[in-house]
Amino acid sequence: MIDRIAVLITCEHGGNRVPPAYRSLFTDQAAVLATHRGWDPGALTVAREMAAAFDAPLFASSTTRLLIDLNRSIGTPELHSEFTRTLPIAARRKIVAEHYRQYHDPIEAWVRAALRGGERVVHIASHSFTPEMNGHVRAADIGLLYDPGRPGEVEFSTRWIDMLRALRPDLRLRRNYPYLGKSDGLTFRMRRQHPPELYIGIELEVNQRFVSWGGRPWPKLRASLVESLRTVLSAPAVVDSRSVSLA
Repeated sequence: MIDRIAVLITCEHGGNRVPPAYRSLFTDQAAVLATHRGWDPGALTVAREMAAAFDAPLFASSTTRLLIDLNRSIGTPELHSEFTRTLPIAARRKIVAEHYRQYHDPIEAWVRAALRGGERVVHIASHSFTPEMNGHVRAADIGLLYDPGRPGEVEFSTRWIDMLRALRPDLRLRRNYPYLGKSDGLTFRMRRQHPPELYIGIELEVNQRFVSWGGRPWPKLRASLVESLRTVLSAPAVVDSRSVSLA
């Protein structure tokens, strides 16, 4: 029975920086880069605080997702934005090598090493979502994305939501919202590589209105996320019908 947990924190859309070599592609695009299309405001702050709280490795990117989306798989239409998808194939491959692979390869190596060491990986990918999309107001403050077909992820998410609800009954908590947890992304790719009894991948989605509001609600929300996650990680859990300690 595995009773050791290795916590991994990632943040794929932590900033909207454009590398110098590609700035000409984004001339006069500052407004777009500043929107949710360019990055996930607040996600890197949450990721850094979680990594510090749990002494976990943090893999994060501050490069805009409009150069290449690190939360998409190679070959998907969403990998490149309208600013890069028309570049020659050699140029796109260069972006993949210099930005996508340099981000993903160390993460995959870390997970493999943790599993070889007899640990189960709990991966929290920190993201945020715009309060309104295409005229539709998102009805959530926090969303947890997971694969419903993986019992360990269902159990972990249920416990986290229960802890958050007990701690912060004022928050609107949703499962697999505003996106589906089994959709393409980093956790999706990791699930295809590792069995459910060894890998739990959860995407944390925070409503960006807390970031834009600032003031006390924003740090209070972050503290609640850390505190509730700490409770989940320190309590017994059932993962794929096996009782394990998430301590």
